[in-house]
Amino acid sequence: MTPATARPAGIVLFAHGSRDPAWRAPIEAVARRVRELEPGVRVACAYLELTEPDLATAVAALLAEGVRAVAVWPMFLGAGRHAREDLPRLVEALRARHPAIAFSLGPAIGEHPGVVDAMARAALERPSV
Repeated sequence: MTPATARPAGIVLFAHGSRDPAWRAPIEAVARRVRELEPGVRVACAYLELTEPDLATAVAALLAEGVRAVAVWPMFLGAGRHAREDLPRLVEALRARHPAIAFSLGPAIGEHPGVVDAMARAALERPSV
């Protein structure tokens, strides 16, 4: 929080999910890095399917910590159906369930200019296979 009047904020990194437990590692690595960059921020991972917690559960955990504003970031490379349709519906349901909480929904993270730049720089490196 930067201004003294800012409400305690939380971040949800929202991903698709997978039956493979190792699939969670990159999303959880992003959450760890967020915490390293800003130790006071509350961050949770949430998944659409096949992995827990779901979005409502992750948000409930943040609210229990006193968070009053939640930024949801879709951890998708592009804005497919889940980012365009499913996730906005889930966020609207959360807004209806928690009217005192400010929810914001970011674009697919892969469309963020910093992410595009990072991927381009990584693609220029020789893979170590």
